[in-house]
Amino acid sequence: MDDNPPAGFAGLSLRAELLRALTDLGYEEPTPIQQEAIPPLLAGNDLVGQAATGTGKTAAFALPLLQRLAAGQRDAGPMSLVLVPTRELAEQVSQAVHRYGRDLDVRVLPVYGGQPIGRQLQALQRGVDVVVGTPGRVLDHIERGTLRLGGVRTVVLDEADEMLDMGFAEDIEAILAETPEDRQTVLFSATMPPRIDSIARRHLRAPIRIAMGRKAVAPGELPLVRQSAYIVARAHRPAALGRILDVELPSAAIVFCRTREEVDQVTETLNGRGYRAESLHGGMSQDQRDRVMGRLRGGNTELLVATDVAARGLDVEQLTHVINFNVPAAPEAYVHRIGRVGRAGREGCAITLAGPREQRMLKAIERLTGQRITLEKLPTVTDLRAKRLEVTRTALQTSLETDDLERFRVVLDSLTDEFDIENIALAAVKLLHEAAGGDVDEDEIPSPVAPREDRKPQNRAPHQNRSRSSNSGVTRLFFGIGTRAGLRPQDLVGAIAGESGLSAREIGAIQITDRFSLVEVPEDAADMVITAMQRSTIRGRRPTVRRERFHR
Repeated sequence: MDDNPPAGFAGLSLRAELLRALTDLGYEEPTPIQQEAIPPLLAGNDLVGQAATGTGKTAAFALPLLQRLAAGQRDAGPMSLVLVPTRELAEQVSQAVHRYGRDLDVRVLPVYGGQPIGRQLQALQRGVDVVVGTPGRVLDHIERGTLRLGGVRTVVLDEADEMLDMGFAEDIEAILAETPEDRQTVLFSATMPPRIDSIARRHLRAPIRIAMGRKAVAPGELPLVRQSAYIVARAHRPAALGRILDVELPSAAIVFCRTREEVDQVTETLNGRGYRAESLHGGMSQDQRDRVMGRLRGGNTELLVATDVAARGLDVEQLTHVINFNVPAAPEAYVHRIGRVGRAGREGCAITLAGPREQRMLKAIERLTGQRITLEKLPTVTDLRAKRLEVTRTALQTSLETDDLERFRVVLDSLTDEFDIENIALAAVKLLHEAAGGDVDEDEIPSPVAPREDRKPQNRAPHQNRSRSSNSGVTRLFFGIGTRAGLRPQDLVGAIAGESGLSAREIGAIQITDRFSLVEVPEDAADMVITAMQRSTIRGRRPTVRRERFHR
């Protein structure tokens, strides 16, 4: 008897249909999270996994649930439920489950807001095996009676920390209450704050715990994600970003900004510098977002400039750089962002632009990740000129090594009678260099002024206490639904966060009356929220949503 287990996925005791699908997809070896998670999940254990985006966690939970699905009799209702924070991630996970289970004729349905609910109702009536959905829309179907979870054998909470940040905690509790107590429960999260651990203690039974840190780096080797930061004053940040990109020359990158206006301004600046940049934010329709992502994946766009909310759930395999135009407000957001690069053994780069007062925020990120963020000196005009000359030299070298140059000899021969061949070569280099942008003609970016130690920051009022008159950046929205419909504040927070992409912490004061409710949201996101909510339901109803009207 051979004591050596089969190599690769075959050693994980997966069904032949799943192994065949993985082979056809080009998968050769399981990733560390797959190697660690699949055996206990196949054995029926509950599991808590800490793993960032890009580690292969979708296959880690999808393959076991497909194996369990194939072994049993299929009912009309789903046998597996996967909860995710965003519609983009719902689509991605649904597509992955379909690809892995194609030889098993798996019936998988993505369920999320912004999609016609009639199509989802028809699919649910025909019968599905796996539902992948956002908590708000899943709960909506449960309350309508169109989704019954009594036959569910496996529940997966994917990117659990993101779902809690978006205000879905009570929705998740309500959904889990509809599933059998003896179900298998799987929780994946990039970070493990105490509230995630609290959910695991309440809803998982003796779970196996797996924490996948980044791969250890041998002495002398580069890490998979090179993390660096530049200290630069806010006024000079757009110019600094352009200069960093000129030196880094990413083939595909995401630049994260805080607001929709900032996204549009940075995109315009980068396009003016000659880059092919595209905006991605919550004010765009799903069709617009899909077109932007198609151009990025197709190589027609170099830079995607996005807000955190708009980029949630995006998975772009060819990304080389993630750039934070500002230091993320929460260290956990930094972890999610940099998880998008440094995959499949390729080196990635995470760059952060920080103000003089934000260095302590970088320290908080270092404490969370256990990794150092190197403070770099901003490239000077001389550095940039040297880089552009190096690009010209590389282009010439590539042409000399690979191109058929013989057809240009007639031009060379016609010039050598009159000019020295070295001068001819220099003139050709000059023309190529100028065609690629030429020398840099811009001012140096001044070093930021260090903050005075004796200057104390101003106290700020809590978010919930800001009034409309004192904060012109906040507006109130009218929702034509109130306590008569059983409405709770968490219903509004979950619906707005799930359907519009606005984070829970961006939603302000909520006032609920008998027949209507008022909700504070950022002024620049108001139209986006109204558009998203007009296509959605709350507590099984589609209420009127508009800006609050004032009568004098």
